[in-house]
Amino acid sequence: MNALHALLPFLRWFPMRRDQVRADLIAGITVALVLVPQSMAYAQLAGLPVVYGLYASFLPVIVASLWGSCSQLHTGPVAMLSIMSAAAVIPFAAPGSAGFIELSVMLALMVGMLRLALGLFKLGAIVNLLSSPVIVGFTNAAALIIGLSQLSKIIGVPFPRSDNYLADLWRVVEQVGATHWPTLLFAAGAYVLIVGLKRFFPKAPGVLIAVLASTVLAGLVGYEHKTTVPLDAIQDIEAAATIQAFGEAQRQIDLRTETIAAKSREMHRLEAENDPQAFARASQLAGEIHLLEYQLENLKRLNNARRVDLHALTLEGAEHADGLRFFHPGALPPQVSGDGRTWHFAGLSDGQVTLSSGGAVVGEIPQGLPSFQVPSLQWDLMLALLPAAIVMALIGFMEATSISKAIATSTGERVDASKELVGQGLANIVGSFFSSYTVSGSFSRSAVAAKTGATTGLFAIISALAVVLVLLFFTPYLYNLPQSVLAVIVMMAVFSLIRIAPLRHAWRFDRSGALIGIATFFATLAMAPAIANGILFGIVLTVLAFLFKSMRPRAEIVARKPDGSLSGIRAHRLEPISQTVVPVRFDGSLVFSTVAYFEDIVIEAVGDFPQAKVILMIGSGINEIDASGEEKVREVIKQLEDNGVTLYFSGLKHQVMSVFERTGLVDEIGRDRFYPTKEAALQDLLGRFDSNAARTA
Repeated sequence: MNALHALLPFLRWFPMRRDQVRADLIAGITVALVLVPQSMAYAQLAGLPVVYGLYASFLPVIVASLWGSCSQLHTGPVAMLSIMSAAAVIPFAAPGSAGFIELSVMLALMVGMLRLALGLFKLGAIVNLLSSPVIVGFTNAAALIIGLSQLSKIIGVPFPRSDNYLADLWRVVEQVGATHWPTLLFAAGAYVLIVGLKRFFPKAPGVLIAVLASTVLAGLVGYEHKTTVPLDAIQDIEAAATIQAFGEAQRQIDLRTETIAAKSREMHRLEAENDPQAFARASQLAGEIHLLEYQLENLKRLNNARRVDLHALTLEGAEHADGLRFFHPGALPPQVSGDGRTWHFAGLSDGQVTLSSGGAVVGEIPQGLPSFQVPSLQWDLMLALLPAAIVMALIGFMEATSISKAIATSTGERVDASKELVGQGLANIVGSFFSSYTVSGSFSRSAVAAKTGATTGLFAIISALAVVLVLLFFTPYLYNLPQSVLAVIVMMAVFSLIRIAPLRHAWRFDRSGALIGIATFFATLAMAPAIANGILFGIVLTVLAFLFKSMRPRAEIVARKPDGSLSGIRAHRLEPISQTVVPVRFDGSLVFSTVAYFEDIVIEAVGDFPQAKVILMIGSGINEIDASGEEKVREVIKQLEDNGVTLYFSGLKHQVMSVFERTGLVDEIGRDRFYPTKEAALQDLLGRFDSNAARTA
């Protein structure tokens, strides 16, 4: 039975009582009311059409629920991994494009495989590389990046996408004067409605109500007003020329992106042949790719600027015998009357220009369930995406386990981190075969589930079935949902993740940890949109700090405090016990990484006490010794003896003493050099080498 439960962990739900089924049904429906709008908002955050958020809220939710270890954990799209997914894929494809979607799904498969491997091999402890300050610093920066990336949708202006997030954000701020006021009003109205309902009617699904109300209102007032016309319908010469240049540059961007991908695949194939000629050709291709990447970056930068300039251009529409024509404001021919609208450039496709005089809406959402499709494996890009996949696997796992443990404190359910990894891994793998992008455990939806009384993972399956109903029957009704409302939902979700208190708390007792957290915060901001590099930077700093601390363990010359205990002579400003007998405490393993510091502290003691005849090494804190440590002890003993100083030991642990005995050191220098306790050592050594100090000690 135990083996069967390990293979099929959802069997623990059964048998279910009627009250449990009822509680899960209520919790599932409640969570679904949050899940549907959240999933669409997070899909846009990931650079994907909103329907992919719904796809990620179907099978991955069910699989994670069946094979996870926490009954109240809800898996699906989350803000953090959505922005990380977008940041990882943006360098290789345009957001929303077919290539971008393929890479996002492939990334989900990679994350799933990594999590599954970690779970099967019980390697969850690797997450310990992520210290608390690093996590807090990264989360705060990511929340700011995610939230502020929605600013353009709230004020209705373009968001340029380049390799410098802060510069892109500044371009958005510069466009504040071009704010589309109806868009801003919809965003503000949704915020007020959600906050008001949460305060006065906390049990009401505020997010869903805001989505439904804004969708209905947008449809009634004709919020979206677009038209598609041929380029020659643009009578403003400057606007037409800029649009044409924008389209040509976009074609060049697409062409170079495809060329780079093809050349990269060919380069990797040639490198695998292990042939000198093939290697030479691969090197040549590497140079060509580098040049193309440089050209591509310049094209993207210039076209981003064109996109902003095009949005700033306003046009007046007028009826013509051949249809609508668009003129520069004030340039309408005398005999032509305008349509009374102000039009902006909205897009260009196949030579057709899309103009808008309204706000941006979600638009058409494909109806129906995702079909089975093997993810497209682009081997040449897998290596480039691997660092982001590793970080996403760790971050997602950390989120899921921390949520599970938080819930378990109130439910008493035992959380198995390895099983949770397996469940999360399978959810991403299965989801990738049904057009899902990367998913993880959601804190907000899990909290709702726990609060509404969910007892088993059945609640998550019910929420997923609700998404199925939306995909099958209700997507046409979401056409008029304003994108600014989804942006508000994302902002409210991610800004709640920002926490300053943990870093302030760490500053009081762990300055280096707090500084690493702050450095991670600024590094993540500076490296955005590649925010995975920010947390990798934090991990590297954490490891370096750990190595530095381990190479310099606590070691100090000690003396008597008024209460008779021994403490650091400098830290407590104590008078030395003796000028000839110098006790030194070394609290750390005596291994290859610390032997230099061990030697330094002994030399320092001799330098501070030139009349020293004895150095007493208080070794009760030495837990381990290796060959380098034993060799260094011999060297130090010889150096001291050459200077007329003798090294004694006290309180050595069995594992350390046994090494000295096996190597013959004890017999070589004499067993009388080793004392069982520091007090016995001080009493004997002071009596032998400093009788005056012995009377006062």
